[in-house]
Amino acid sequence: MKKLVVLASGSGSNFQSIINSVESGEIRAEIAGLVVNKKTAGAVDRAESHNIPNRFIPADDPHLFARKLDFQLDEWDPDLIILAGFLKKIPDNIVQKYSGKIINIHPALLPKYGGKGFYGEHVHKTVLKSGDSQTGCTVHFVNEKYDDGDIIAQKKVLVHPDDTAETLAKRVLKEEHKLLPAVIKQLINR
Repeated sequence: MKKLVVLASGSGSNFQSIINSVESGEIRAEIAGLVVNKKTAGAVDRAESHNIPNRFIPADDPHLFARKLDFQLDEWDPDLIILAGFLKKIPDNIVQKYSGKIINIHPALLPKYGGKGFYGEHVHKTVLKSGDSQTGCTVHFVNEKYDDGDIIAQKKVLVHPDDTAETLAKRVLKEEHKLLPAVIKQLINR
């Protein structure tokens, strides 16, 4: 059976959408493990409640983070690595070693509003400030630059005149929860 490894920094709602799709059989794979860079990440509770191994790897020291992440990935031997709200840059050696096997979900229609510092609320506030009529989410392959890898799929979301960053974020996240598992299924079930 193919193996997935998920990296997350926050509550883990995208991680939960992957868990649900694996448990329902929609994605024919197992989740070998979860890596978090914050001890308080809610994704850990989700992993533990589904008996998924999880590891905390602090990212304060980039060299140590790269070594520990490389070691953990070797142990779990993933067919696909999914960044689901992971807020740290993946070390170049990992990107090269797992080229074409790392994907990320981003809360905007790349190439707009991507790059260092564009995550979560920052993205949605920028979209609203720009006056764009639509936004959305993107799943893309990860390369050595932030949000720069080849786009796999996108889902558009209309921006309403009365939107706040919070209301827009909720609608985009709802689409992320559909798009990410669909892309994983497409990549893993081949």
